Amino acid sequence: MSLKSVVPILAVLLLGLLTVSHAGQPADVPQPSQYVLFNRAPGQGMHQGRPETLGRRQFAEVLAVFPNRPGTPLQTGLSFVFSPFRTPPETTVKALRVFLEAAEQTETPIVVQIDLEHWWEARPDLWNWWDPKQPGYDPANRENVEWTGWSPDDAVKIAWRNWGRQIRVLPPPNFASPRYLAACREELRRLLPVVLGWHEKLPEEKKHLLVGVKLGHETSIGVNAFHFPNGNALLEKPADEDPKARLDHNDLPSRGMALTGYAALKTSSIRTDGKPTAAELANVAHRYLETLCAEAAKLGVPRERLFAHGAGWKQGEPFYDVPVNPFACPGWSFYQHAADPRKDLGVQRNLATSDAPYWAAAEWLLLGPHETGRWREALTNTLAGPRCRYVCVFNWESIRDRPQDLDAIRELTDSRAPQTGTR
Repeated sequence: MSLKSVVPILAVLLLGLLTVSHAGQPADVPQPSQYVLFNRAPGQGMHQGRPETLGRRQFAEVLAVFPNRPGTPLQTGLSFVFSPFRTPPETTVKALRVFLEAAEQTETPIVVQIDLEHWWEARPDLWNWWDPKQPGYDPANRENVEWTGWSPDDAVKIAWRNWGRQIRVLPPPNFASPRYLAACREELRRLLPVVLGWHEKLPEEKKHLLVGVKLGHETSIGVNAFHFPNGNALLEKPADEDPKARLDHNDLPSRGMALTGYAALKTSSIRTDGKPTAAELANVAHRYLETLCAEAAKLGVPRERLFAHGAGWKQGEPFYDVPVNPFACPGWSFYQHAADPRKDLGVQRNLATSDAPYWAAAEWLLLGPHETGRWREALTNTLAGPRCRYVCVFNWESIRDRPQDLDAIRELTDSRAPQTGTR
């Protein structure tokens, strides 16, 4: 081949390279949409144990305020947290199917959140190690719950959670327990094919309705299920006699409570004596969430539609690293830094090294004065972050009666909509 004939070919190849953006997409292809999603609080309208409540009626409440606008750069939608260990499998699957069908019927973008770590009332066969009068009793279940020391004799019977008010909850799971992890995989194998099968059958113009699947829910140890010193002794006493104390996030790793995490660290062979560190607790939580994400990837969930949810409470602490893995896009909770995620050092540290195509404000709520301008600026700041796929407002029930908040979201989505007509 002569040089004269090669030059035009080289020119065409060079032109092709120049028309590809830095993200590997052709320059004339629009960037993917971003989303502002509204999480429907479990038990406040949508009840997983009553699958019919996840249908069109609950979608309509949101759609009446924020109608769907397919094709616009910024769209609104819904999310819901499914807790597979909270209801019988057949109930959970039915609720999921109702939710997916309603999303398709109403053409509403959704995120399916699957939480396997916070609520597991329906699995006493995993956690009941102390009460022979109740279902599931087996002393060996000590291996599936957290400990306050290195011995199974230190197994926890009770924990506390404060999501606005303090409540008693079951002992937190041992994130490294083989039986617990096997149960998690079983639920993912039950639920994710339902989601993927639904998405596969959607016509091409509706494929965007599945924004993603989210695993984990502020995955951590000793925060969302904390244990008071000598907490097991409180189990037989009235709940109104429980101590009322808030976590001290400056006191790592215990946060001012009885330190847990020993069971997971010992099972993982990370440490078997001495005092656990904050980094070690984050390590074992990271391993757990990565295991779930690897299972989801194996089942066919692509990375661009798989999100892992972590959080941090002390600026830059190790728990921020938990949702970063090669199978998913990371997501975090934003409360303290909801106004401007660029000030969240833990998030920014991880975004600087993550090779994921997206990230998410997986749980977001701006605290403080309800002012339209303030809310719009905060949402703009969050969505302006490179690769931010979605912001999920927790919860719809928190803002539906706040016209200032709703106006801010409406103004923002309107401003991003393509302008029609001629001048």
